[in-house]
Amino acid sequence: MKSDKILLDHGSGGKISHSLTKDMLLPVFDNDILAALNDGAIFDLEGRRFAFSTDSYTVDPIFFPGGNIGDLAINGTVNDLAMCGATPLYLSVGLIIEEGLSMTDLETIINTMGRAARAAGVTVITGDTKVVPRGTADRIFINTSGIGLIPQEVHVASNNARAGDKIILSGTIADHAITILTQREGLSFETSLQSDSAPLNHMVKKMFMDAAGNAIHVLRDPTRGGVGTALNEIAEKSEIGIEIFEDKIPLKDEVAGACELLGFDPLYLANEGKLLAFVAPDRADAVLQAIQSDPCGKDAAVIGQVVTDYPGKVFMNTRIGGKRIVDMLAGEQLPRIC
Repeated sequence: MKSDKILLDHGSGGKISHSLTKDMLLPVFDNDILAALNDGAIFDLEGRRFAFSTDSYTVDPIFFPGGNIGDLAINGTVNDLAMCGATPLYLSVGLIIEEGLSMTDLETIINTMGRAARAAGVTVITGDTKVVPRGTADRIFINTSGIGLIPQEVHVASNNARAGDKIILSGTIADHAITILTQREGLSFETSLQSDSAPLNHMVKKMFMDAAGNAIHVLRDPTRGGVGTALNEIAEKSEIGIEIFEDKIPLKDEVAGACELLGFDPLYLANEGKLLAFVAPDRADAVLQAIQSDPCGKDAAVIGQVVTDYPGKVFMNTRIGGKRIVDMLAGEQLPRIC
């Protein structure tokens, strides 16, 4: 799909978004670090390995059950660093504030960011604030960038999946996206839904403590585009096939009901406190137990494995005994979800 104007789809994390990155951005800024297209840049500096990541947050609404745009921004960049195998250390914060935002709301967001940074064990060391005229933004947008240190023995990347790897999902999917959607549209359900926004760096530290050597090959937090898109990216970059099992994927009943009612596939909906781990089969049980010992990973499960068949493709074995292709979405299911 080609367009002479930017569409919401270009920010989706799907095929159109990837096309923008590969066709316009990579040719201009081409270098080996950027071309890896991991959750963050991984580079060496004076004999030490670092991860650097940046992300911008435009979620609507800015307050939602389970968090707000402030802790979402802190947790999101912390998680991107953790998915590189790094210990997050320092963050920057950039605020673009629309004229008319209440000081009470801004104070709430900033205080929440402070609590989130302390919970993750990171320090905000620099930042910037801009104010734009009323009507030229939507209350507040936030950018966070971060840097972390990668232990020498840790090597995770999207192109590092190996045949036989077990695929672990750290918990229920689509919680964040359905929470944002129902709040935005004023929908209500009998049971309460809330975002899963949370820092995952403490969980990742436990995982590496319980994994021998380089047993963890890939880490990814399935945000925009959800689990389906993340798995497709890994399958493509690692040139392997992926087989998952529908009945193994953790999914809350209320989220499943909302998806069925509204016509969404939870595999493609955003998560903000979950991770995918590709782990050597002989260490998968130990890593799974480490994840389940963390409050954010109590519902973790092995959902599939890496196979040698159909490289670059993802297949799902369905509950009814069939098999279907899990393709990458072309465009946007839910805009401004993070």
